[in-house]
Amino acid sequence: MSEIPIFILCERTALDLFQRTKAFPKSIRHSVTNRLEGTCLDILEEVVELRYSAKAERRGRLIRVDRLLLRCRVLIRLAHDLGALDHGGYEHVARNLDELGRMVGGWRKEEAGS
Repeated sequence: MSEIPIFILCERTALDLFQRTKAFPKSIRHSVTNRLEGTCLDILEEVVELRYSAKAERRGRLIRVDRLLLRCRVLIRLAHDLGALDHGGYEHVARNLDELGRMVGGWRKEEAGS
């Protein structure tokens, strides 16, 4: 697979997030941590699928990625509010998620215009 910028950022964000969730307390491991990691993997899988999707499928997949990014943002904020993620880590991950959102938005506009 040729490395497209959104895939590279998505993969780096997932790796970063998985490193950070290792330190999350056991009290939220089976709730917030699992959901956060699962959502992150869902985003990565959708981006891979987007790369190979027919044009007719892309719009729906892009909308799904947008929704997953929103879910991930909410879970990151919750982890931060629970004290599992420090402020610097929260800012870093949130910035990457925002950039991914901009990339998806640009891709959606490109798809709508063609």
